[in-house]
Amino acid sequence: MENEQRKLREIELRILKALNKSKAEMTISDLEKETGLDHVAIIRASAWLSEKGLVEQKETQEVYAELLREGYEYVEQGLPERRLLNTLVKLGGSATLSHLSKETGLSDKDLNIALGWIRKKGWANFRKRDGENLLQVKESPTLGYDEELLKVLKDKGEVEASRLSNEMRKTLDSLQKRELINMRQETIRSLILTEAGTKLIQSGVSVTEEVSNLTSELIKSGKWRDTVLRKYDVEAPVITIYPGKIHPVIELINEIREIFLDLGFTEIRGPFVESAFWNFDALFQPQDHPAREMHDTFYLKFPKTAKLPNKQIVQNVSKTHENGWETGSTGWGYKWSTKVARQTILRTHTTATTIRYLAEHPDPPVKVFSVDRVYRNEKLDYKHLAEFFQIEGIVVDENVTLRDLMGTLTAFYKNLGFEKVEFWPSYFPYTEPSLQSTVYVEGFGWIELCGMGIFRPEVTVPLGVKVPVLAWGGGFERLAMLRLGLEDVRDLYRNDLGWIRRTPTLF
Repeated sequence: MENEQRKLREIELRILKALNKSKAEMTISDLEKETGLDHVAIIRASAWLSEKGLVEQKETQEVYAELLREGYEYVEQGLPERRLLNTLVKLGGSATLSHLSKETGLSDKDLNIALGWIRKKGWANFRKRDGENLLQVKESPTLGYDEELLKVLKDKGEVEASRLSNEMRKTLDSLQKRELINMRQETIRSLILTEAGTKLIQSGVSVTEEVSNLTSELIKSGKWRDTVLRKYDVEAPVITIYPGKIHPVIELINEIREIFLDLGFTEIRGPFVESAFWNFDALFQPQDHPAREMHDTFYLKFPKTAKLPNKQIVQNVSKTHENGWETGSTGWGYKWSTKVARQTILRTHTTATTIRYLAEHPDPPVKVFSVDRVYRNEKLDYKHLAEFFQIEGIVVDENVTLRDLMGTLTAFYKNLGFEKVEFWPSYFPYTEPSLQSTVYVEGFGWIELCGMGIFRPEVTVPLGVKVPVLAWGGGFERLAMLRLGLEDVRDLYRNDLGWIRRTPTLF
């Protein structure tokens, strides 16, 4: 026992004595009051004592209820159904709804609430008389559990759900649904002596004041000779500290930005709310294309329309759609509509930002990229989100070729840690020729990440661009899942604190 006592610190001994004195389980708050120690010190010491088998730590979840603003108002004025009932009693126990509406002083919202609850509680009868709705009091009921609980909450500020009766606990759910109270959950930590702890403390241990820091004052005065210095156990368990950190998604986005900036690119941003012109028409997508339907695209009710760019660009795009204009294409052969082009949407890809920038900067050289949010009307599952990020970029210069684009993306992927990169022929509506970039991931094989190619003349010529435009675009989330080892895309945005803490920094 003496060896065990020598291993204990002053703080630990104080906690053991307090637990032995109470002969029962004590919460951390109770121990703070009993020992005079601060919260952090008790938490740290309890971890040490638990590791030594002298105490048992317990955690319970307690639910607390507190009044919201409207709840306070209802306590002062009475629940709407109670106020309606009181008015009905004053009117002799019977009145038409139109008469009650004038007499109660309730707003239309509160009157509807009152009528619903007075019926649900069975406080009055509803019937017809001379074509009007009539309300009659059955009896004058006493205060219900909800009214009693509201008064208790006002008096006490908050209450623990576990201390309430079964009827009162059921009432909590009702009041929460009515948005009169707020329910919060709190973890209560407590300690209790184990058999070993009880034997040790009952063996007659004493608390000796210890000093953790040998100060110059102690040395100069000579008091250090009579001072018990606290021994440090370098193997003792400590409380895990979780410092602030950047969310893994943002961290990876920042890494991608740095790679492109190092490759000589400039980042561009664009509006989330975009016109159908920049999102679809400028990319030579016909106005009757299925991707424009509501089941693929989010259309806005307000603002319902957007401004179009200068008339020359609009005219060029219009003619390209109708007959190919000067692009060498035959176009789509339909009458292009300005009304359709002005529709407002949540952009479905960052290509809308890229093509807008290209129209404003048609002269080479141009090297820009974007990592930003886009929106699709997708059914949410482990592979799809309605809101996600896209990685997009273009290179505009004389004499650039598909080989330059392949080299750029190879450098990008290798900077992200993917050593094996290949490109396969593919088809994309905005580019010709087109390729699909793939990377090899151990355990998964070849993974498609990004579509790429050279913008078609139908895209560049109407904007006044006369040199090749290398373009690529792909989803960010698939890349993030590979880097973070996830199988469900929704895990990226659940904000699971445990996962965020466990995930190491990517750099």
